[in-house]
Parts: sequence; structure tokens; C-alpha cells
Amino acid sequence: MKLSCISAALLGMSLIGIAHAADPAAPKKVYVTVGSDAYQVFQRFVDTDMRLIEKRAMPTQALPMAGTSVIPQETVHLIEVDEDKLGKMGGMVHMFLRRCGGFITHESLAEAKAALAGPVTALAAARPNYNIDNQAIVNPLLNQMQDATIYTTITDLSNFVNRYYQTQGGVSGSNYILNKWQQLAGGRSDITVEQFGHSWLQKSVIMTIKGSDPQAASEVIVLGGHQDSINLSGTGENTRAPGADDDASGIASLTEVIRVMMANNYKPKRTIKFMAYAAEEVGLRGSKDIAAKYRLDGVNVVGVMQLDMTNYKGSDADIYIFTDFTDAAQNTFVENLIKTYLPTLKVGFDRCGYACSDHASWSNQGYPASMPFEAAFSGSNKRIHTPDDTMANMGNQALHALKFAKLGMAFAVELGSDGVGGGGGGEVRTISDPNVSLARNASKSYGPFQALGGTTFRADITGTGDADLYVRIGGPASTSQYNCRPYRSGSAETCIVNIPNSSDVYIMVRGYAAAVYSLTGTYTTP
Repeated sequence: MKLSCISAALLGMSLIGIAHAADPAAPKKVYVTVGSDAYQVFQRFVDTDMRLIEKRAMPTQALPMAGTSVIPQETVHLIEVDEDKLGKMGGMVHMFLRRCGGFITHESLAEAKAALAGPVTALAAARPNYNIDNQAIVNPLLNQMQDATIYTTITDLSNFVNRYYQTQGGVSGSNYILNKWQQLAGGRSDITVEQFGHSWLQKSVIMTIKGSDPQAASEVIVLGGHQDSINLSGTGENTRAPGADDDASGIASLTEVIRVMMANNYKPKRTIKFMAYAAEEVGLRGSKDIAAKYRLDGVNVVGVMQLDMTNYKGSDADIYIFTDFTDAAQNTFVENLIKTYLPTLKVGFDRCGYACSDHASWSNQGYPASMPFEAAFSGSNKRIHTPDDTMANMGNQALHALKFAKLGMAFAVELGSDGVGGGGGGEVRTISDPNVSLARNASKSYGPFQALGGTTFRADITGTGDADLYVRIGGPASTSQYNCRPYRSGSAETCIVNIPNSSDVYIMVRGYAAAVYSLTGTYTTP
């Protein structure tokens, strides 16, 4: 998990001290994307070497807030700063804003500029239908899941001195997960378990259960958590960082899903991948590598769930669904899974900020991602990133983590047991209107298009100038009435809207400035 507030302050103090002892050679420059309020603090308290390159308003979710036409935004700044100032920056956020996070460090200027532009266009033309109709498969699996086996996995992982991404403990932790998942796979020919190498010591681990349906196997479901741990007082080989909650608990919850699937010889129609990411604690680096490669390779990931910290119940509700930088339609599906399969649990909603965990890597590549969490963000485990993140400080039990393991099972099996797209029936139709000229503030409307429930409606515009795309279900789209409005500069915008029930869908394109655009789209008729 991203640094807690206390952890950020400790990191700031520890790395400031390290910087004073470092070689006097010129420090390495890095590129950082940072929120507006944190940027103001950095201007005052970091130093004059910080250089603003660019800034842009970025939506934190794709759809308007309930009952409004307002899409929340956060102004994100791209800056260049000395690498040895990163710790101080975290400490300043904690000290002056009384919160955490707010910035991401990038490997290059090109990568930072891409992040500033916001998530890339979604890859999939059609989503799963999000129907919940596999109770006969899911319920028997849920009944076999045990907190005791989750407890054992958390204990095993937290017994490593640390699992830091650049230590032998981090390497050993990765190998432990590799071996355990290989043993659980039991030599099945449709399953592979392998490590994914990076430019540092620790490797990510990926288990792939190949889909049994030839048409559906190309659609991929990802369930992940991070395997590394960190102690902000030091990062040496002998520095104790058990990381029991952060995030041995998430890996253990995923491992319990695997165990019960394997015990029942479950074979999904879609392909399911379980991932233990390396180097989350230092900027989501492992998941960022994997998600970027999948996007480059054209892998059709239709759903992602991140389990990061699952065993500390610090708030009233049992499971909190983060609503920012996640996918609204899939979040609703996750909520409905809880109501269906775990009806005694209380669901809450919260926001965790810019890039708080590995789900952000997938969201940034245009894949639908969700993150259910152990508590409200303000009530999360304050012992993470210290030697005290232990099973003893979670009551030597794994009952809370079991809830997330069951949710992960329901997510994997409900999506995994359906066929391609999942919409059912109907005819796929296309929309095309090429080379349309618009003056500033002029608009052109389209529709109605009769779309089948349980499918998705997609509209794309490309062109020159600055045209804005609006899509609305159930009535004509306007600047105040819409279900999708991408808020991107230029004339390259995409809307992908989940259609819960068969409805008429409408499109409007408006000239924010003079523009020439081409409209394309796809939808399924009833």
C-alpha cells in the first residue's frame, strides 16, 4: 500500500538524513506528477530546483457523481525534482496537509507526460455483462474457504526478515510464492506459474489458468496484490519489515482462492491470472511494468481486482470500495457480489487518492480495475511500514482477510464462468459519421440507438481542433445531461458505457473550439 501519513513523515526524515551523508555529486533528476495542494507545499518547502513542466486537470472517475452532472477532477502537475528530495516531499505532505500521497515518481519524462494525459483509451470493445448467475458454482467454493490457511500464508511471508524489492528477502519471498502456487497447481496442463523479471532483484509472480472456451479464452481476468514490504527506518538486508497486513494478507487471500479452485478442479471459460507484484512500495513499479506490457501486447483484460491489505478491520464497514481512479461499472458489480454472496457484510465507500495501489497501473492503461479495502482510508492499519506490522498486532487471526478471499473468489468465478462479452443475443451494429466540421459552441446530436441490456455502448471521436464527446442513456445528451464525458483536450475521446437494461442511447459532439472530427461506435441491439 502507498505510504501511510506517519510512514511518509518517517520516510521524509530518514531520507533527508541519507541525503546529507550522500556523495556531493549532482543528484539525479526525476519526474513527478503531483496534485495541486501538495504542489503548493512543495513550492514553499522543497527548494528552488523544483521545475514545473506542465499541469492539467484530470478526472478522478469517468462518470458524474450520483445525482449530478459533475465529474470530480484533480489538477495534476508534472515537475522535475532532485531524487533525494522525494522523502522530504512525503514528509511535507504529512506535516502541512495532514494526509498522504499525492504524487507519483516516473522513470522518464515521456512516461510522466503520458501519465499526465490520463488513462489511455480502453482496449476492449465489449465488457462482461456483470450478471450474477453462477451461484451453483460459487457457493460450494465459498463454503470450503478457511481463515486458518490464510493465517498460515501470512505467517510464512511475514517470517522473512523483509521482502524489500532490492534485498535477498525480497527474492526469497518471490520464490516462496512461486513454489507455493506451483504446488497448488498440481501440474495441471492448463496452468502456468512463472516469474516476471524487472530491472531490480525481486520478480513478480504470475499464475495463469487458461480459459477452456476457445472463444472466451482471449478475455483475461486479473486478481493481484503486492508481495514486497518496507520499513521506512531502513531498507537493508537485516532491517525487519514483516509486512503481515501490507501486503502478505492480500497475497494470502489470493492464495486461498487458488487453493480452493485447485481442490475443486475449477476450469474457467475466460482466462484468469493471479499476480503477486514486485516493488509496489517504491512507486507501483512491478504492476506498472506488467500492465504496460499487456497493453502493448494487446491483451484483452476485462476485469482487475487489487487486494492490498485485507486483515485489519479498522472501521465500521467490513469492505470499503475505493471510488477514485477505479471503474464505476465494475465497482457496482463488486458491490453486488458482496450483497449476493456475503449478505451479512456491510459495504462502505471511500477515496484513496492518486495511485494508492497497483490497481492504478491497470486503470492508467485503460483496463477496468477495482480495489476493495480493509477499512476506510483514515481507519487503515497505522503499523504498516514498521516492524510492528505483525500477525500479533492483528489478533493472531485471519478472519477479516477471509472476507476478501471470498469476494475474490466470487469475482473470479462470476467473470470466469461466462462466455465472450456476456451480452447475449442481439446484433452488433456500428456507428460512423466521418469528417464533420463544427464551429466553436456548435453541436451535432445522434440517436437514439437501441442498445441491449448487459452490453456496452462505445463511441469514439478523432480529428483536429477541440471537440467534446457526450453519451447519455435514456435521453438526448447535453452539456448538463450525460453518462460519459471524457474531459480530454483535443478531438480524440472515447466513451464506453455499461448498459444495465435495454435502453435508447444518445450521442452529442460539441465544439469546445472549432474542430473537424470523425465519429465511430459499436453497440448491440436487443
